[in-house]
Amino acid sequence: MADPRVHAERSEIERQIAGNTICEQLRITAERHPDMPAYSDQDGDGWATLSFAQARRRVLVIAAGLHALGLRRGEAVALMMVNRSEHVLADLGAVHAGGVPCSIYATFAPDQVAFVTRDVQAAVAVLGGAADLARWEPVLGELTGLRKVIMLEDVPEGDLFMSWDDLLALGERELAADPAAVEERAAAVRADDVVTVLYTSGTTGNPKGVPLTHANVFYEVVATDRMTTLPDRGAQISYLTYAHIAERVLSLYLPLFKVSHVHFCRDLAQLGTVLGQVKPTLFFGVPRVWEKMMARLQALLATQPPEQQEGVRVAMAAGLAFVEGSQHGRTPSPEVAAAYEEADAALLSLIRSLVGFDNALWLGTAAAPMPLEVQRFFAGLGLRVLDVYGMTETTGAFTANSNEAFKLGTVGRPAPGMEVRIAEDGEILTRSPANTAGYLNRPEATADLLDADGWLHTGDVGSLDEDGFVSVVDRKKELIITSGGENISPANTENHLKEHPLVGQALAYGDRRPYVVAVLTLDGEVAPVWARGRGIEFGSLAELAEHPDVVKEIEAAIGAANEKLARVQQVKKWRVLPVEWTAETEELTPSLKLKRRVIHAKYADVIDSMYEG
Repeated sequence: MADPRVHAERSEIERQIAGNTICEQLRITAERHPDMPAYSDQDGDGWATLSFAQARRRVLVIAAGLHALGLRRGEAVALMMVNRSEHVLADLGAVHAGGVPCSIYATFAPDQVAFVTRDVQAAVAVLGGAADLARWEPVLGELTGLRKVIMLEDVPEGDLFMSWDDLLALGERELAADPAAVEERAAAVRADDVVTVLYTSGTTGNPKGVPLTHANVFYEVVATDRMTTLPDRGAQISYLTYAHIAERVLSLYLPLFKVSHVHFCRDLAQLGTVLGQVKPTLFFGVPRVWEKMMARLQALLATQPPEQQEGVRVAMAAGLAFVEGSQHGRTPSPEVAAAYEEADAALLSLIRSLVGFDNALWLGTAAAPMPLEVQRFFAGLGLRVLDVYGMTETTGAFTANSNEAFKLGTVGRPAPGMEVRIAEDGEILTRSPANTAGYLNRPEATADLLDADGWLHTGDVGSLDEDGFVSVVDRKKELIITSGGENISPANTENHLKEHPLVGQALAYGDRRPYVVAVLTLDGEVAPVWARGRGIEFGSLAELAEHPDVVKEIEAAIGAANEKLARVQQVKKWRVLPVEWTAETEELTPSLKLKRRVIHAKYADVIDSMYEG
């Protein structure tokens, strides 16, 4: 049974959102706030902006164009492009046409693109340009269900392809001919219809499709709104991929409720410039973004004269003391508060202005554990970077720290109306209306995800303190989450590495790290035969592991494996060990599976050396 308070919160939210759809929400917002800015793209030194009324009309045009192309109710539209208004408009256009948009990671390898496209049964794809098309071209011949590929730029010849401008022209004609029909199709969308399918990596290597409904999204948005307590009409930046649930909730769905002005940053290298221009009220970053931002600020501060550096150090100490003293259950002393106010007026506010956080009211992070030292650094600037915790399968965050109640080092408390408990084995479980009903075309995986009582099994081990704050202690699953928030299946990478006969065992590593590395062993039977066949002299397997010809061959094997992997999955550094792994040496189980924790501990120095510098 749910806690009565949680049950009351859930019932209240469900009454509030009953029957609502994204189509209806956009209509309401466009009618109430027609001239408010909705989406801005970089245009030279300025911005090209669409109001909410203009955005909705463009959405209807796109919906009409997709219908004219034969898109039927429930058919999928695959999307791959950088963050730009067209991505959001195409997504919403597909929904208004009765279709199901599916954003695909632009880092997916062609085989993964093909798998997702077939799995979701995409009838139409909308791609940005040549770089995106390059990931599709090798497999287009296999995608017999794909009827049209719409290109924003670099349109190839052929009946399969269509330009974005031609889609808009087609939609304009269709809308003009029968505007009522376009509105009727949007009005026919129901709350329990799928609003998107997002793909998350699995331990088998194949991504798993997560269908989310309008009802899932509405519940998550309302819960997020209550957790962040942000004002309406704020400014924000969209720069993370829309294949990521956090970006979808925060910069695609939430702005339709909050009447927010979304600015698109197409290139992460430009994020610092865009932050300074937009000065967002809300900003979300995976830990790697915060780490890079901290490194840039530290480098800048290091160039200042010693006396100024000391002044910054003292000011940041005051900021850290104030933020730490504001954590749940604590109140900063008058002395700490006074010291912070003085430091803020003299220095900290200026540093925040340099970053672009003058107006920031909510700063969040998720997707991987946030290093406490990074949180403490920004706390020194008077900024609370709040950890939230969730999954694609939960439509985003189901626990969160808030400005009113937070503890650094935790992922916060359960969101309104969402239940969280810790299973006997330490696994974090959650139950709420935001949970997906299961994986697309994967009944066995769905059975592992959701139990008979509706509890979703996260695969993470954690704890719950006396104040209700959740901490993620360790990962129960083997899935790697890099510091950039990318989900990676180590087994998939390892299997590709072991395709070369010289490689006996391989372990991919990268959890909470900026990139993937690999620790390899030679096959004790194959490697000597391979070496003798090439006239290589050696006295032991250890000597062979260091031989230049072997190293060169392993390097080629790494390259061949990387060609089959998405960029974020590729192995950046590797080491060949002078030993074999066996059950007797404890790296393998009796069934010859990797004992990951044993290997991580036993070869920690080797792994750490690949992240130095």
